[in-house]
Amino acid sequence: MEMVYQPYVDPEFESLLERINAPRVCIDNDACQHCTIVKVDSVNRHGILLEMVQVLTDLDLVISKSYICSDGGWLMDVFHVRDQLGKKITDETLALCIQQELCDTRRRGGIRKELQTCLKRKLGPYHVSMEHTAWEITGRDRPGLMSDISAALYELGCNITSVVAWTHNGRMACIIQVEDGVKGGPITVPKRQAQVQEKLESVVEAHHDENGDKRSVRLTGPAAGTTHTERRLHQLMYADRDYEPYQGCDGSCRHRNWCDKTHVTVETCREKRYSVVNLRSRDRNKLLFDTVCALTDMQYVVFHAAINSNGSMANQGLRVDICSEDKMGLLREVMRVFRENGLWIARTEIGTDGERASGCFYVRNAVGNDASPRMVELVRQQIGGSVMVVHKSGASSSSSSTSEIDEKPRFSLGNLLWSQLQRLASTFGH
Repeated sequence: MEMVYQPYVDPEFESLLERINAPRVCIDNDACQHCTIVKVDSVNRHGILLEMVQVLTDLDLVISKSYICSDGGWLMDVFHVRDQLGKKITDETLALCIQQELCDTRRRGGIRKELQTCLKRKLGPYHVSMEHTAWEITGRDRPGLMSDISAALYELGCNITSVVAWTHNGRMACIIQVEDGVKGGPITVPKRQAQVQEKLESVVEAHHDENGDKRSVRLTGPAAGTTHTERRLHQLMYADRDYEPYQGCDGSCRHRNWCDKTHVTVETCREKRYSVVNLRSRDRNKLLFDTVCALTDMQYVVFHAAINSNGSMANQGLRVDICSEDKMGLLREVMRVFRENGLWIARTEIGTDGERASGCFYVRNAVGNDASPRMVELVRQQIGGSVMVVHKSGASSSSSSTSEIDEKPRFSLGNLLWSQLQRLASTFGH
């Protein structure tokens, strides 16, 4: 029998160049009057842009401008950032955290828990915890669905520790982390896991048609500790094809500067083997992160980009921030109050830190319009605890990026990008 020897390849060899030429991060508060400028020079590799934007987004920073250049094996990226109140980054601890996280995106230990946003919200890890059991749910959206899910888990004695959920185009996706309400810790007994999953499936299927309507309830597949929850939601929504049918502008609009629809054009630069994507849409928080995620999901690589936003974030509905003492069934009570007052939740993020629970909810009324001040005041009184209502106003932004040309027809690329980016600019999320 002939012996075949394979050359040994050190698992660390792939990152050798990056470790030799460690990323350089400069944080400049003097060059711009209104923003902090974050400059990054680094060895280029696949996915590094998404990781950097993810770091800044997880730190609750708003990226108002960005210039991206990654020709060859090196990248030079510039980000203009502010906090949620529109101010520069003056907290030295936060500035140091930005440098450390951007310099070592592959081995990130998660956002430091002692950090707080300007709105006094603690920054925690944005990953599925090994201390809890997580379920991924996709299916048709309907009023009161999250209320039904939280009530079902409460009945089964499960304590919800965190939730991230999106709804768009009649579809929903969420990742729910729970622990055993009696013993604490993850639910590890297979029989108990099956019981919870069966109950969740019955709730999700309750209003589905029998004509092949898609839905899914399953224990989270990716390894705990490495699954970034919002990144995972992008993948779930993309796999669920929530972007069909898209509702972007058909290209006949002559007044793009005043049109509130999303405008996406795709041009081909065959000399440099690039596709040039021009996007104009309403601005909102995390739009750059969502756009880079969309391009990554479609297997495109951004080589050059210029992103610019003017004004404040777009209207995503009324944002309600809640902080309260954590207790069994807290989410069920909050969701019940929203439901009884006719409020529809477009997106939510909920988490716990010790004995405190906090969350933000983007809400609208039952027909998708802004909730009335009287209704919001009633909700505030019924929920109790610390409740802060944040109003968002609309604005426009424009960006352009270039990505590597695929072998797909140009029409197919344009349609897919148009539908994907229109979804990201709509009012479902961030």
